[in-house]
Amino acid sequence: MANAIRSLATEDSRYRQLQRFFTDFEFSYLQLGRFLLQLFFSRDDSLYLTIDRTNWQLGKCNINILMLGVAYKNVAIPICWMLLNKKGNSNTQERIELLNKASRIFSGYPIAGLLGDREFIGQTWFRHLQKNRIAFYIRIKKNATIVTGKGNTSRVDSLFIRLKPNEAYYIDEAVQLTGVSVFLSALRLLDGELLIVASSKPEKKSIEIYARRWEIETLFQCLKGRGFNLEDTHITDPNKIRKMVGVLAIAFCWAIKTGEWRCQQGEEIRIKKHGRPQKSLFRHGLDLLQQVGLQVCHCLKRIHHCLKLLIIKPQAPNRSFFIL
Repeated sequence: MANAIRSLATEDSRYRQLQRFFTDFEFSYLQLGRFLLQLFFSRDDSLYLTIDRTNWQLGKCNINILMLGVAYKNVAIPICWMLLNKKGNSNTQERIELLNKASRIFSGYPIAGLLGDREFIGQTWFRHLQKNRIAFYIRIKKNATIVTGKGNTSRVDSLFIRLKPNEAYYIDEAVQLTGVSVFLSALRLLDGELLIVASSKPEKKSIEIYARRWEIETLFQCLKGRGFNLEDTHITDPNKIRKMVGVLAIAFCWAIKTGEWRCQQGEEIRIKKHGRPQKSLFRHGLDLLQQVGLQVCHCLKRIHHCLKLLIIKPQAPNRSFFIL
């Protein structure tokens, strides 16, 4: 990045400017989260939130990011995140803390549900979601213990033992899981593994809804190996990493918006013979932004349109928000 900055300053000076940014500049993460949310969603949209972690190790330092995003066109839009000062799974208190921070961002938006993998279970956690009227669709372990309406205790996979590959089943009677009433759905994957989803309300499409959880994995891929190579950073200070994720969140969302705009202009993504797109919407947008940033693209009209994508249409009279 230092080499790409046009300046009369020396290379070392440009590099120090970037270092000072991550040391001194302070985000309002509340304002940033609202900005990213409003780039893609209006208050009429029902949002599916998806929660997950991404982690890696640099030397003896464990970098562990707990992220909350919103499902959007096969990818999650990053909204709120926190650094966990440890290795391994998040605990209930950390999840509640993240959700409480995010609640200020999502205020006024209808939440359709929260999607999470097998890490995100527990009595206190489920009851916190129910107390705040947040529906959930969480994958559970096949050996989890449940109590049926008749008071019988069994492993949850015993209820779906007859399922064949690619066959799904929904149980419309509530069971007790960690002392909380939930409804169960299951899908036998092609490799024979059971995917079991616990939902807070009866929903025959629980498996289909839960499938959108994967969109946050796509986000992590874009932030890391298939996009910005976040794992290559040698930054280990939690505050600086949180700030780095904030910068990349803006760049990621800008790339998605740019990819959408290119498709609207007739620059559609080519579909290959096997039926899959040649590249993602994210990559389609990032390619153009890199050309602009590296001054390969000299068309002022296209550059102007790229900049306009970061302008939010006001949702209230006489109010707008712009980040550049």
